[in-house]
Amino acid sequence: MSKIKKALILGVTGQDGSYLAEILLEKGYEVHGMVRRSATGNTRNIEHLINDENISEKSFFLERGDLADVTSLYRIISTVRPDEIYNEADQDHVSWSFAIPAYSYDITGSAVGRILEIIRQINPSIRYFQPCTSNMFGDPGEIPQNEETRFNPKSPYAVAKAFAFMQVKYYREAYGMFAVNGILYNHESPRRTEEYVTRKITRAAAMISAGLQKKISLGDMTAEIDWGYAREYMETAQKILQQDRPEDFIIATGETHTVREWLDESFRIVNLNPEDYLEINPKFLRPTKTGLLVGDISKARKSFNYEPKVKFKELVRIMVESDVKDISSGKK
Repeated sequence: MSKIKKALILGVTGQDGSYLAEILLEKGYEVHGMVRRSATGNTRNIEHLINDENISEKSFFLERGDLADVTSLYRIISTVRPDEIYNEADQDHVSWSFAIPAYSYDITGSAVGRILEIIRQINPSIRYFQPCTSNMFGDPGEIPQNEETRFNPKSPYAVAKAFAFMQVKYYREAYGMFAVNGILYNHESPRRTEEYVTRKITRAAAMISAGLQKKISLGDMTAEIDWGYAREYMETAQKILQQDRPEDFIIATGETHTVREWLDESFRIVNLNPEDYLEINPKFLRPTKTGLLVGDISKARKSFNYEPKVKFKELVRIMVESDVKDISSGKK
């Protein structure tokens, strides 16, 4: 009889963490998810897991802690003794990182070192997955980007992620730990918050079509983004930790679309003309811009047959239809 794998997800309440919890539970894992104090009232993404008496406190457990508190991290890891750790907890909003840079550096960057050192002390055979971002490439001078493309970050968030990446690489090389980075390009879903432009747009399309909103304000419409589906990327994160060797991988779709295209497609789905509702607001422009970020997925394709299934139009449709359904059922 094979041993049941035990996983710890840091940041289980977010978009990625909640999808990952579902995926691991489906695969027969025992899943522990860390929640912090400010997230205890924001468990919408995992309410269905918490309320499922077949798994709650049987194969799905919540652990109280915080990336800023090294004692809680040590307590959780030493008590749970997981086989795998996925760090889906950080300050993951680029725009917010300009306003709170010190916090972003600590929680997104330095916290990774805390986790890795705890793993090294408790059980260096624990496998560790660190999600990183295409924003680390910033203005890369190379299109598409691959795992060897140099970093040129253009935001505090991207700087912190580059620091996290290098710490993982260091612990892997210095101590032989199975610690890996997934360089994840933008990945979206109905679980995105409205702080992100993708969800802001799909939500607005649904609200306007229902007569509950009159306008949508956006900034740069020309930005080209490599957008994928969050659940699919989390399925890939799990596959990366099952490889024979610890290696870093880019996870992307390999194609880009502009914010304007996302807006047009969202409003097309609800049969509206976005020009009738669009306002351009300079306050949404960032202090620095990245170059064209599009991922070369050749390595992942060769290593474990990675191929993105959900592409641009289907992703937009999934999100718009989810928002339309929420609004029609009274969820606003």
